[in-house]
Amino acid sequence: MTSTNPSTAPSTAPDITPGSPAPELFTWEFATDPYPAYAWLREHAPVHRTTLPSGVEAWLVTRYADAKQALADQRLSKNPAHHDEPSHAKGRTGIPGERKADLMTHLLNIDPPDHTRLRRLVSKAFTPRRVAAFAPRVQELTDHLIDGFAQKGSADLIHEFAFPLPIYAICDLLGVPAEDQDDFRDWAGMMIRHGGGPRGGVARSVKKMRGYLAELIHRKRAELPEHPSPDEDLLSGLIRASDHGEHLTENEAAAMAFILLFAGFETTVNLIGNGTFQLLMHPEQRTLLQESLAAGERGLLETGIEELLRYDGPVELATWRFATEPLTIGGERIAAGDPVLVVLAAADRDPERFTAPDTLDLARRDNQHLGYGHGIHYCLGAPLARLEGQAALATLLTRLPDLRLAGEPGDLRWRGGLIMRGLRALPVEFTPETAPPVTG
Repeated sequence: MTSTNPSTAPSTAPDITPGSPAPELFTWEFATDPYPAYAWLREHAPVHRTTLPSGVEAWLVTRYADAKQALADQRLSKNPAHHDEPSHAKGRTGIPGERKADLMTHLLNIDPPDHTRLRRLVSKAFTPRRVAAFAPRVQELTDHLIDGFAQKGSADLIHEFAFPLPIYAICDLLGVPAEDQDDFRDWAGMMIRHGGGPRGGVARSVKKMRGYLAELIHRKRAELPEHPSPDEDLLSGLIRASDHGEHLTENEAAAMAFILLFAGFETTVNLIGNGTFQLLMHPEQRTLLQESLAAGERGLLETGIEELLRYDGPVELATWRFATEPLTIGGERIAAGDPVLVVLAAADRDPERFTAPDTLDLARRDNQHLGYGHGIHYCLGAPLARLEGQAALATLLTRLPDLRLAGEPGDLRWRGGLIMRGLRALPVEFTPETAPPVTG
């Protein structure tokens, strides 16, 4: 099933035609619209060795079939210890600051059997039921944030909406006291700048977050009641989770809370920001969604979120993998120790897998995108991100029906960074609400 009027937005980058030289990667122009360059790589160099902005050499995997294979290949380790570069270079891979802050023991950096044990323990606390029960709080936060700018007639949807929503939501879910959540917002803001803040600011923010989480976990462990309450927070659930007598150590719990915060909030910021931007660029698709929501239907919203994840998703490249032995991907020989980066943004527009991949079709049904990964490292927080994305877009389009971009699309700037794809700002205009709605 397809929508009656799917559409394709005009590309802002130069056309890259067959026979043209290899495109330049990781420039500001590339960041604005990387998809033509990825199309060239899929066609001419689907597994491509390149030098990253950090100076690290890595392989980029761009075709869907190769990407899916690589994401599930256990010969590609998540543990940076398998990187063949000197130890001083390892700080240029992974999340900035996590090594110095002793936050490496989380699901993005370990392999089975340790990964199996940790994921099983975390899954006992981070259950679908817990996420579903959190839906009213997500809606409350969504309405509260929109209340803050709905009467102004304009807003920066990144700063005023897409950024605070997931950080406050994950803080609430983890059990961070309300009086401390603004600190988390500040630390997260520094981390999301990807070098745009003061020198060393990211590492300092990660270290402060690590210290706070360690103290909070220690306090919650000491005060943990014998039996859980129905509304027990996720951090208490992580502390309580056990498997055959095994529990998370305090260091493991801190690392898991950190990665839920870091990976959970930035992906959702970008899902809301990129998704809203693409709906503004595709007015006929946005109208179809608004009509569906007005009729009380949810089906197009649900398929629409998946299509936005595929079309311009929040994670451009999957997190680092390192070959533990020589292997072949897409006909290219990968040496032991080589870093491999799966380009989700390229794989999810592969015409060998998706019909009309450069067309945004909110009703697309055959949509097994890789936006949240594949295999044992499939994103544990995907249900929460989907919940937040659906609430955010549905409420924006319902409460601010004439939402429009303030300025020209070409004036928008995308944040630098290797893994994530997201806007620095998204200025919008709309007819002001005359009075805020009554919310809970």
